[in-house]
Amino acid sequence: MSYVTRFAPSPTGPLHIGHAFSALTAYRCAQSHDGTFLLRIEDIDRARSRDEYEQQIYDDLRWLGLDWPTPVMRQSDRMPAYRAALDRLIEMGLCYPCNCSRGDIRAALSAPQEGAPIEGPDGVIYPGTCRGRPMSEAGPTDAIRLDMTRATAHLDALPAFRETGPLFSGVHPLVANDMIVQIGDVILARKDMGTSYHLSVVVDDADQGITEVVRGADLFAATWIHVLLQALLGLPILQYHHHALIRDDTGKRLAKRDDARAIRAYREDGLSPDDVLKMIGLTVTPSAT
Repeated sequence: MSYVTRFAPSPTGPLHIGHAFSALTAYRCAQSHDGTFLLRIEDIDRARSRDEYEQQIYDDLRWLGLDWPTPVMRQSDRMPAYRAALDRLIEMGLCYPCNCSRGDIRAALSAPQEGAPIEGPDGVIYPGTCRGRPMSEAGPTDAIRLDMTRATAHLDALPAFRETGPLFSGVHPLVANDMIVQIGDVILARKDMGTSYHLSVVVDDADQGITEVVRGADLFAATWIHVLLQALLGLPILQYHHHALIRDDTGKRLAKRDDARAIRAYREDGLSPDDVLKMIGLTVTPSAT
């Protein structure tokens, strides 16, 4: 099987040097395996996505020396594929509608008997207030959640995934109790999107034939969700490579609102691609494939 990886930014702000590091890491992984590097635009957040940011993604990455096959996959064009995957999980009896607001969740978690809230990949672990509601009660303002207890019990055996990145290298098996306690009932479809990051990324990776996902260490905890969904949907279990994050002078992870470190800002200041590569610890400009 040929090697395929991808870089999948959201067009909700300018790319910063942390994105440059991630894109170049994925690009070089593809080169080292004589494989394929794909670009995907993750624009399911239509309220925040902007055409100008999408164009800037293309411009910044080309300036860094990257290229990729076209046309580029855009998530906003793929809602039927996400709905089909969601419907399949619903038919398995693994989902329920949830009408809890963030305030409702905070209130439930603040009850004395609940103890301190536990943080998971999506923030505090959902307390299960709506668990048990039938899908027949789902309305247009409901989110759809995965019942993690039912989902982990649905499989005869939980899968494991292989991590090749230096931070978490090894084989990581999924453990039902850890999934239930440390991750909880994640959202598969948000009321304002019709899908979620977790669901759409799994469907897209399978449809694009991705063999290894290269991304930042901040997404390592989400991998258990993605591998579980792959198994439930009968999709290939992928290999993962999570790399270190580029941080600011205080050690904080870079965000898109940090315009001072945007690739565009360095371009406008007259820096060369090699200057940016040296800033992020990469000294050799990648050649075009």
